[in-house]
Amino acid sequence: MRTPLITMNVPFLMRRLAARGLHGLAVALLAAALGGGAGLPGALPQAQAKEAELLAANPEIEARMLAITAELRCLVCQNQTVADSHSGLAVDLRQQVRELLAKGKSDDEVRDYMTQRYGDFILYKPPVRASTWLLWFGPGALAVIGLLVLVHILRSRARMSAEAFDPDQPDDSDAQDALNRR
Repeated sequence: MRTPLITMNVPFLMRRLAARGLHGLAVALLAAALGGGAGLPGALPQAQAKEAELLAANPEIEARMLAITAELRCLVCQNQTVADSHSGLAVDLRQQVRELLAKGKSDDEVRDYMTQRYGDFILYKPPVRASTWLLWFGPGALAVIGLLVLVHILRSRARMSAEAFDPDQPDDSDAQDALNRR
């Protein structure tokens, strides 16, 4: 018994049609699968876009939550904010921030709570402390050290005689090898 067209794997079907030279049919089926062929039999229903619902009953709390979570690093993704991340931990952290704000905590109190719980790493802009000096001043210190090393090398080369830069004379064996290759 053959599998009905609608239940087949669409990418698999597309490859099979394209392999047989039926590119037009493959494109038409893709358009129907994506909702462009609502009148075709077996076409998938069209998606209806809706406005995203706010999770907090109070839009002010939701706006504050988004502002706070935009400053917090997702501990799973590490290069996304908690506001942008879709990881389970980020969803939980956003909900926790909502709950703290609903209890009347200030933005600073929420940030302090998150820092106490997860450390300075959760902040995109960690405070300048003795424990974060390397983070804040390390790149600048490395750049200054690199410049000092470069200046030292350039000055030592400027003091060298011109003979130090002449190319070495090839050995007789190197010259003989070059002649033999011809």
